[in-house]
Amino acid sequence: MPFSPGDPLITDPTSIFALLAGILAAVFWLSGLDQFRRLFDVLPPVIWAYFVPMIATTIGILPDASPAYSWISRYLLPLSLFLLMVTIDLPAVLHLGKLAIIMMLAGTVGIVIGGPIAFLVFGQFLPVDAWKGLAALSGSWIGGTANMVAIQKSVGAADAALGPIIVVDTVVGYGWMGILLFLGSFQKRFDAWIGADTSALEEANQHLQEIEVKRKPIMMSHLGMILGLGFVATVISISIGQMLPDLGEPSVISKTTWAVLVVVTLGLVLSFTPIRRLEVYGASKVGYIALYLLMASIGARANLAAVLDAPLYLLTGLVWISIHVAILLAAARIFRAPLFLVATGSMANVGGAASAPVVAGAYMPSMAPVGLLMGVSGYILGIYAALGCAWILGQLSLLL
Repeated sequence: MPFSPGDPLITDPTSIFALLAGILAAVFWLSGLDQFRRLFDVLPPVIWAYFVPMIATTIGILPDASPAYSWISRYLLPLSLFLLMVTIDLPAVLHLGKLAIIMMLAGTVGIVIGGPIAFLVFGQFLPVDAWKGLAALSGSWIGGTANMVAIQKSVGAADAALGPIIVVDTVVGYGWMGILLFLGSFQKRFDAWIGADTSALEEANQHLQEIEVKRKPIMMSHLGMILGLGFVATVISISIGQMLPDLGEPSVISKTTWAVLVVVTLGLVLSFTPIRRLEVYGASKVGYIALYLLMASIGARANLAAVLDAPLYLLTGLVWISIHVAILLAAARIFRAPLFLVATGSMANVGGAASAPVVAGAYMPSMAPVGLLMGVSGYILGIYAALGCAWILGQLSLLL
């Protein structure tokens, strides 16, 4: 017998955190088994990390609001962003070439433009504060889940308002990811049709493979430095954010946004110092653990029943993603970009660093590091571009 949404089975914050961590452990364990490999090739772990907690909330095992989720958002969000930023090889990102950057930007423009257009079409039929939820969705679709939480806090969107938004993100965003994975078998035809050149990708990938070879097993001393540095940077950034004023009307840059901007900037600056060498010992892997826990907590805040309550949100998301795809395809045709860059550039925006390597690896297995760097670039670009999209949505909400 399912539990009612108002009476979840587990309410203790520590138990909730443990269950989310256990879900991730089970997902990654199953993904490594040969008998499930084909399933996880089609539906990678990043989808299950989102979807399983969502099911747990829908059937009444987990609550849709908990101090555990708030703690994860407050501390693991900046921790994951810092560890991803401090380990990024910015010269390698630039080495991807102008075509990769163009496709990344085209995808971003599609999201920034598509959101307000979709809101203009459906906004009058949506709740008054719907723009705040859509602003959070713009964060998710320009860089991934971490940016979604950052923009949610920035515009003051309530956790309850995120229910239909998370469903849209899962159904539309990851539905689009499934389509991209399917299209991988057609990339040669697409590339031949537009006369694409993949030489720059191969050159960048060779450089990234050299970095991967240098990785060493993580030791307790290195893990201590990674976690210590990450949490110190997190607390410092949060403290600085608390001292800075909110900006915008409606509010677009809140104290939480300042904290995220500070931690991202601090990480990027330190990436040019010897601290970046911690990547050899897996600093970004620790960042991904924090990111996956964040994704699981976001999924747990949603209820699949919200799909029935908010079909207009789904239509809004479909129009939004369609505009994103149209602009990407137009850019690919003009600049003769290979389908690999179209797909990876799109998922670097819509899914972020957790999903872009999955799509990149599905197209060209050796290119997963390129997808990772493009995804991390999406985080860097996303927080700023999504703030702009949030501001536009806020202004449009005053007109509707």
